[in-house]
Amino acid sequence: MNHWFTIITFILVILPSVGWAQTGGGSSLGPDIDRLAREVESRVIEWRRDFHQNPELSNREFQTSEKVAEHLRRLGLEVKTKVAHTGVVGILRGAKDTPVVALRADMDALPVTELADVPFASKNKGVMHACGHDNHTAMLMGVAEVLSKLKNRLPGTVKFIFQPAEEGAPPGEEGGAYLMIKQGVLESPKPEAIFGLHVGAQPVGSLSVRPGGAMASADRFRMVVKGRGTHGAMPWMGVDPIVVSSQIILGLQTIISRQTDLTATPAVVTVGMIKGGNRNNIIPGEVEMEGTVRAFDPNIRKQIHERIRKTATTVAEGGGATAEVQVFLGTPVTFNDPQLTAQMTPTLQRTIGKGKIHTAPQVTGAEDFAFYQEKIPGVFFFLGITPPGARPIPNHSPHFFVDESALVVGVRAMSNLAVDFLESKK
Repeated sequence: MNHWFTIITFILVILPSVGWAQTGGGSSLGPDIDRLAREVESRVIEWRRDFHQNPELSNREFQTSEKVAEHLRRLGLEVKTKVAHTGVVGILRGAKDTPVVALRADMDALPVTELADVPFASKNKGVMHACGHDNHTAMLMGVAEVLSKLKNRLPGTVKFIFQPAEEGAPPGEEGGAYLMIKQGVLESPKPEAIFGLHVGAQPVGSLSVRPGGAMASADRFRMVVKGRGTHGAMPWMGVDPIVVSSQIILGLQTIISRQTDLTATPAVVTVGMIKGGNRNNIIPGEVEMEGTVRAFDPNIRKQIHERIRKTATTVAEGGGATAEVQVFLGTPVTFNDPQLTAQMTPTLQRTIGKGKIHTAPQVTGAEDFAFYQEKIPGVFFFLGITPPGARPIPNHSPHFFVDESALVVGVRAMSNLAVDFLESKK
């Protein structure tokens, strides 16, 4: 009888607990993470409001980074400052040095005048946290506090990356994720994976994630169409670059509508600026155009670049003109590693309850978290912040509003992702 009791106990109790972290059941630290997240919730909201009142633009996040660094030092983390100008990196070593996982938050605001009716509105005229990065920074500070209190039970190292200039560095400067990587943020120690989140206009507290291309690449192109100027009354005496440019613009639209498999992945080519001529009866010598390219697949992205060059140059040649084309690489595709996404989705499900996590729609906006994902596997997911019954307000709006009850969900999600990933590598 005792023999069979032992076997049954092993099957029903011991075996399930062995695979607990990998099957979505969560680590043994899960209950402690939830408790500590609730304890730090009010402070996360306080930090967020302070950042919101004192927003700082890209590469100028001086007060923000100082507050972050002070908090991490107080928690006993190894802290490095002035990475990529104002970035802060904190390292929390647990019971073991390896494996290593990274968590990232961005810190910069936007040149937007706030119109949201909140008591902690921006004090910095013309600058606003209209994209929600104040929430990201505050939540990651909360995660650092939660995990630092579990330090002796962490099966590895957590690297906290507080990044400046996600919205783009000022003209003539480098910045953002690209510069942080260039300055070694993914080395010493090197993470095996990285996680990040973004608040958005979904129902408050909801989580959504998408494997593969989640957010689009964002590249810029510029072209100069050169003809031969002449009198507007005698177009045959020259080559009209305005007409040729209009033909090029129409030709560019066929790259997506006729040359790209839209059943596989969407893409966008937009001409957003065209300049040429200065008088109604003069055909100018040249026309300048600029535009943007968005894609969700790295290979499609390259193909579009090649077709822009070919379309512009051949159409111009057919009209007796020339086209000089430049494509400036911007942000890559935010590509969630499919295997890592599948592995960690149960962790997100456990954070908010089974069946409550959604597949995120593809977003044609860009996110420079993608640069980290080019180097190591990463997952970028979304946290809803729209109150019940409220009209969703998009990021970058001067009316952007956040239901702060969502912040504790973000703290729990990021904390659990870090711990579950580390435990999965045991």
